[in-house]
Amino acid sequence: MKVILIEDVKKTGKKDEILDVKDGYGKYLITNNLAVLYTTKSKDILNKEQKAKQEQEHNDIKFANELKQKIENIKCCFKVKTGKQNKVFGSISNKQISEELKKYNIKIDKKKIKIINEINTLGTHNVEIELHKKVKANLQVILEGEK
Repeated sequence: MKVILIEDVKKTGKKDEILDVKDGYGKYLITNNLAVLYTTKSKDILNKEQKAKQEQEHNDIKFANELKQKIENIKCCFKVKTGKQNKVFGSISNKQISEELKKYNIKIDKKKIKIINEINTLGTHNVEIELHKKVKANLQVILEGEK
């Protein structure tokens, strides 16, 4: 029996996969709404859904690339208190960077901001922002001491 999986099934296959299974297991998958019977109509529906997903993915990547251009032209400046020998009290967090980007009308989830090295010294630091699985932007974060 040929079926198309509607959901991921452990040790069987991933969603939208076409499988040849034994009749009993196929009936089990269909009755539990894990799969549908493979027909020309179901194959056409699957193809349309996959085409729509690819189109959406393409649009998401295009939007992420546009956002990347904006982000890479921004320099986030933070005024921080310093002690002796220009040592910074604390460090800049990804939440603070996210809040700073909101001033530029860019909403980025703080979980998408990857701080490689702690931002706790004066000067320029690079931060990576994951906009999409395939698109990453680099943001310059500048720490300046308060006068």
